Amino acid sequence: MSRPRKLRTVCCMPETNEFGPANNLSSESVILSVDQYETIRVIDLEGLTQEECADQMQVARTTIQGIYEEARKIIADAIVNGKTLRIEGGSYKLCDEEKRPCGKCCSNRRMHQHRGQ
Repeated sequence: MSRPRKLRTVCCMPETNEFGPANNLSSESVILSVDQYETIRVIDLEGLTQEECADQMQVARTTIQGIYEEARKIIADAIVNGKTLRIEGGSYKLCDEEKRPCGKCCSNRRMHQHRGQ
């Protein structure tokens, strides 16, 4: 019997969840899960290492490595083959902004600091 999948902590939901080519010739689409999106956001946009990302998302670094590699393939498929990219689903939970932000690049942390909390 396999172990249940551990939920990955995600800072916040994406503001936009669908992207596609301007000419929209292809009706094909690919799905990027919310946890894959968060991994790309934290590593590529915020500049954290895979280990720091794993700490923030509360999973093993090897898990992040696999999520990150798969996410990059999905994004490449969308760009190269002109497919619509949708962000939805996955194994995740939102961080509890009321108790504490999830990590050093958490948008909830920035909101708390901005409000002087």
